[in-house]
Amino acid sequence: MAMTLDKPAQTTAGRPTWRVAAGHFIKYALLLLTVAVFLVPMFWMFSASLKNLQEIYTFPPQWLPATPKWSNYVEAWNAAPFGRFYINTLITTSLGVASEVTLGTMTAYAFVFLPFPRKDLLFLVLLAALMVPIHVTILPNYLTVARLGWLNTYQGIIVPGASAAFGTFLLRQHFLTLPREVLEAARLEGASHLQLLIRIVLPISRSMLVTVGLLALVSKWNDFLWPLIVTNQTRMRVLPVGLAYLYQQEGTNQWGIIMAATIFVVLPILLLFIWAQRHIISGLTAGATKG
Repeated sequence: MAMTLDKPAQTTAGRPTWRVAAGHFIKYALLLLTVAVFLVPMFWMFSASLKNLQEIYTFPPQWLPATPKWSNYVEAWNAAPFGRFYINTLITTSLGVASEVTLGTMTAYAFVFLPFPRKDLLFLVLLAALMVPIHVTILPNYLTVARLGWLNTYQGIIVPGASAAFGTFLLRQHFLTLPREVLEAARLEGASHLQLLIRIVLPISRSMLVTVGLLALVSKWNDFLWPLIVTNQTRMRVLPVGLAYLYQQEGTNQWGIIMAATIFVVLPILLLFIWAQRHIISGLTAGATKG
C-alpha cells in the first residue's frame, strides 16, 4: 500500500500562507490603530461641541450627546469677533502661502538649473536651516518688525515667514527628477529661464506645488505664537489666537463652546486635506530617489 505524504502548506514568495496572513493582519491592525489615534480625538471634539458641561465631565465618557446642543456654535461665534478673526487669518494665510511657494520655487529652480559658485555649500546652509528651532528666531524677528513699525500689521505677521527651507528642499528634490531632454529642447529653441519655469517646470510640477502649498497653508493657518507676539489688538488677531478669548483662567470654562470654536478653526483645513489628499501623496513621494 503506497504511503501518502501530507502536502506542505502553500507558499507565497517562499513563505507559508499562514505567515503571509499573519503579516497582513498585523499590518492592517497597526493601520487601524493609527487611524484611531487620529480620528478618536476629532470625533470627541465634534461630540463635545454638541454637549453641555455636565455631559462633558461625565465618567465613564458619554460619546454621543443626549440632545445635541447646536446653540454652542452660535454662542462661540458671538463670544468673540470670529468674523474678524477669519478675515485676518484668510489674508495672512493666503499671502503667506503665495509668498512661500513663490520664493521656494524660484530658489529651488536656481539650485537645480542655474550655475553659480558654491551652490552645494549654500544648499548645505539651507539644510542646516531646517534644524534651527523656530523659537530661536522669534526675538530677532520681533526686534526687526518693531523697528520697522510693523506691529499690529499684516506685513508684520506675513513677512518673517515668507520663506521656508523645507518647501524649498522639497521643490529642489522634485526638480531634480524632471526630464532634462524637454528642458534642453526648450533651451535650444531660445527659451529663457523664466519661460522654462513658467511654461515647462511649473505645469509638470503641479502635485509638488500643491503639496508645498498645503503644508505652508496648514502651518500658517494654525500659527499661534508669532501672531500672538506681534499683535496686541483684537482687530488684528487670527483664529488660533482668538480661541484664547474663550478660555477663562479662573477655571469656569464652557468646554462645549470652546470645542465649537475649535471646529471653526479645524474644519476648513480638514476639508481641504480631504479634497487634495491625492496631490499630497504623489507630491511627497516625488523625488524620493534623487539626492
